[in-house]
Amino acid sequence: MSAPAWSERLTELGIELPDVVAPLAAYVPAVRTGNLVYSSGQLPIQGGELLATGKVGAEVSPEDAKALARVCALNALAAVHALVGVDSVVKIVKVVGFVASAPGFGGQPGVINGASELFGEIFGEAGAHARSAVGVSELPRNTPVEVEIIAEVA
Repeated sequence: MSAPAWSERLTELGIELPDVVAPLAAYVPAVRTGNLVYSSGQLPIQGGELLATGKVGAEVSPEDAKALARVCALNALAAVHALVGVDSVVKIVKVVGFVASAPGFGGQPGVINGASELFGEIFGEAGAHARSAVGVSELPRNTPVEVEIIAEVA
């Protein structure tokens, strides 16, 4: 049985992987060890621009933050693709999402669903993953959300 052609699935969905976001400090976008690829934390950057700043539950709505988490997830997948190719992905193993949260905001899981749902759309059952959705007081560049992933690859 041949491996699924995830690149064809992306085309079917009308999803184009972005260019890999250049690291903002001393790290690389993704690292492979054995059959796992770990992405660095990815911000909602598109075309070199951070799409939003502020805290979720204050300056940024949960709905907007969910859309930003999807952008982060695409950036994480782009980092995996640049290292090993998207078609080598066997499974999305884990998603970790960080949400810069206003005091009293407890909707982190709903925000990070933006990433999780994207992986389900693309990979189906192979996109079902373990996850953490963590509320934090600050993130780099005052971004509302950051996502990292671990992917099993062939």
